[in-house]
Amino acid sequence: MSQYELIVKSVLEKYHMRPNKNRPLVVALDGLSGAGKTTIVDKLKEKLAPIHVVIIHIDDYIVERSKRYHTGFEEWYEYFSLQWDVEQLKEDLFEKLVDNVSVLTLPFYDSNTDSIRKKEISVTKNSIVVIEGIFLQRQEWGSYFDLTFYLDVQREIRYERALNRDTYIGSLEERRKKYKRRYWPAEDYYLNGVKPIENADVVIRY
Repeated sequence: MSQYELIVKSVLEKYHMRPNKNRPLVVALDGLSGAGKTTIVDKLKEKLAPIHVVIIHIDDYIVERSKRYHTGFEEWYEYFSLQWDVEQLKEDLFEKLVDNVSVLTLPFYDSNTDSIRKKEISVTKNSIVVIEGIFLQRQEWGSYFDLTFYLDVQREIRYERALNRDTYIGSLEERRKKYKRRYWPAEDYYLNGVKPIENADVVIRY
């Protein structure tokens, strides 16, 4: 069985055996930058049909730049702690999901205007909600997931993917410098402090 087939099998088993069928199944696809989360989640929706699957990319719900850059905190802290309004998402997303609210109203970030607009997402008690992103098992969110996957990809592979992908930052050297200052230290903090590998239900290694 491939790693991808394992994810599909695990989700379906959890969905059909879930004790509370009065709310959607909430699944985390957690992993660090360059782990391949988006690629997997895009295929997952197709494979889980005809079940109603809602995909939520946590990076769609970050805050405005002024709240996460030049705040006076170290850059790694800005990324881990200030990139999202953690408490607002806890209330508007995670708590609403377990309470079976049929329409989620979330703070969608528009990168073109650096502004927030409200986005509505419909879910049902029979839905599977797959939340994809980084730092999903943080203390404030981790307990809301019914099933948590962690993509454990070799550091060198992740680094190469991320640096080649994020051309918007600038030259390769500029990308590398920013990752060293901001992203990689936050990821190390998450690995060592939150321990997502140890706490995930299923670890996918490839």
